[in-house]
Amino acid sequence: MSLVVVSNRITRGNANEPITGGLAAALLPIVEKSGAIWVGSSGRVRDGVQKEPFAEIEALGAGALAMLDLPAAHYGGYYEGFANSALWPALHSRADLIRVSQDDYLSYREVNAFMARALLRFRKADTAFWIQDYHFLALGAELRDLGVTQPIGFFLHTPWPARDVIEGVPHHRDLVEAMLAYDLIGFQTDDDCENFANYLTSTLGLVVADGVVMSQQHGATRIAVFPIGIDVEKFARQAAKAVSHPDVSRLRRSLNGEKLAIGVDRLDYSKGLVNRINAFDRMWTTHPSLARTVSLLQIATPSRGAIEAYGNLQSELAKLVSDVNGRHGEVDWTPIRYLNKGFSQTVLAGLYRTAQVGVVTPLHDGMNLVAKEYVAAQNPDDPGVLVLSKFAGAANELDTALLVNPHDIDGMARTIAVALSMPFPERRMRWEAMMAKLRRHSIQQWFTSFVEALETARPERESAAQPIEIIPALWPLRSVNA
Repeated sequence: MSLVVVSNRITRGNANEPITGGLAAALLPIVEKSGAIWVGSSGRVRDGVQKEPFAEIEALGAGALAMLDLPAAHYGGYYEGFANSALWPALHSRADLIRVSQDDYLSYREVNAFMARALLRFRKADTAFWIQDYHFLALGAELRDLGVTQPIGFFLHTPWPARDVIEGVPHHRDLVEAMLAYDLIGFQTDDDCENFANYLTSTLGLVVADGVVMSQQHGATRIAVFPIGIDVEKFARQAAKAVSHPDVSRLRRSLNGEKLAIGVDRLDYSKGLVNRINAFDRMWTTHPSLARTVSLLQIATPSRGAIEAYGNLQSELAKLVSDVNGRHGEVDWTPIRYLNKGFSQTVLAGLYRTAQVGVVTPLHDGMNLVAKEYVAAQNPDDPGVLVLSKFAGAANELDTALLVNPHDIDGMARTIAVALSMPFPERRMRWEAMMAKLRRHSIQQWFTSFVEALETARPERESAAQPIEIIPALWPLRSVNA
């Protein structure tokens, strides 16, 4: 079987360049090792009507990247419009933030259709397509309309909310009916899968039996749970080596013996950053003995700045951090080190290992791989403590973390203080239990389980799996230096 993986964002995997978002970080090792073709946006747009989408190809380990310039006329409505001003807030249970127009939806569908046409050149008799995330809910249906009969799977990296929330999205029925063109739809958690099944039964009037739904237009679609993981051993090795990286060394020297808590997030309202900063403010207020003994390094990488909700959040956070530092800081001590820039995976691994406490407190998250990376990065001889929101998908696996309700500011403040004073035997016990879970649910296991399920989702296909292969001669190549 040859595998084509599709996502909006892709990464070249340069160890010294920042990776924005968990999806790109998760897919990178899969493509490098499996030999899959990873198709996505180049980050550029192109004016005019493209008779045939053009792909720029480059090798990535055993696999390859195919980067497309998306149509300029529709990119804004697709990305900043429908995908991130309608779907993203709804999928994170923030229907109050939905801001979208009919033109945005039409652009979303146009880009999905554009991507479908682009994928045809990668189709062979034994090809399977694996579509990633909310940007391409309708891509499977567009491929079917073009005559594609090969297996097509879909994985949602975000949560899927309750039925009444998703019904706040314009054209929600059309989108979900289009999703049923997929042979297999994967979710991060049981709750997400159950919410989707409830929509199918309550809104569309369909029957879901043993994880399979039958639709008149597309036939059988299987829905199932595939919790995403990380390459645990690779990340642990990376963290051990990264302690000598200049950025990490400078941080360690600057601490002057004080403890460090770390948060690493995209600057997004789903991540609970305002509540997190307020919790540290409350902790220093109620536990004055912790002043000058612990600081927070909060990395918040800006994204989607053209969307009003994100611009408002960036302003609110900057003012809040300034207020907290002004209230608790000293001439030689800054309580919160707040950085609005990204770091490479290598540097992040070293920063995680340096911090005694990892703070991952989203209001709602599909999985949150930062939680898993923090655990994997720890020194086995002196592991740190993970403070984790119970509303992150990772909480279903990492149940020996200190679980918190991110809406309970006082509770978070108390829990962070507990984490800072936790004795070594308890830290080690909790960390070992989490590492055992991470090893059982690695990125390799996620990939294998999904692909195997996709292979059996269309019983008319041959059941015997063939090795994934790349045939460069079939691609329309363009030099990356052109």
